[in-house]
Amino acid sequence: MSAVQIFANGDDLAADALHFVLQAASEAIAARGRFTIALTGGSSPVKTYELLAQASPGLARWDQWQVFLGDDRFVPPEDPRSNYGQARRLLLGKVPIPPEQIYPMATAAASPEAAAEQYAETLIRVLCPAHGQPPVFDLILLGLGDDGHCASLFPQMPTLDVVDRWVVSSPPGTLPPPVDRVTLTYPVLNAARQVLFLVSGEKKAVPIRDILERGAAREVHPAAGVQPVPGTLTWMLDKSAAALLTRRQE
Repeated sequence: MSAVQIFANGDDLAADALHFVLQAASEAIAARGRFTIALTGGSSPVKTYELLAQASPGLARWDQWQVFLGDDRFVPPEDPRSNYGQARRLLLGKVPIPPEQIYPMATAAASPEAAAEQYAETLIRVLCPAHGQPPVFDLILLGLGDDGHCASLFPQMPTLDVVDRWVVSSPPGTLPPPVDRVTLTYPVLNAARQVLFLVSGEKKAVPIRDILERGAAREVHPAAGVQPVPGTLTWMLDKSAAALLTRRQE
């Protein structure tokens, strides 16, 4: 099941995303005693993270959160290009989530491949998937690149065809920054109970149109390959990102 929501601007989008995340957390904690979330990087989640950082501990129940990354650049956390570093500055360093319940990718490992292997082991250890089955997140947040990529799954890359690994390394895509990546794969993204795309800006209008209305192939716009079953997929777009859609929902 998927839904598309369009907002007047990024502030309105972030405010609704805040409520979406907190509702997902509340439902997960009530059902399973914890909330497992994979964060995204880039510009799209910045305002949402800033709002989440202001949420009251009683409402968010931070002590029940288990926080992962959907992908990261293979750079130190102090590097401004680090997704984990961004999440730490905007959110994780400002709320009382127990440090042992935050799981950054091992970007200090010997190689991106080694970091991917270590993170896959972490997913298995913490999320305890059944043998051969991908781990199931309560919520995965994703942004959208100008080329239609999500996480660090880039157009025309071999990583798009991976079905037997939960985490892989990836060379840089065509967009900056030109650094190696570590990313979750489609099997994990599509096993999530909920996936939420946060998309702002006019540069996203073409891939959004192609994905939502023209049946774009995932080899061209990899976000098209995110189709969680039996989970739900929600697209939150600002008006600029949704400008080329012909079927609009406000």
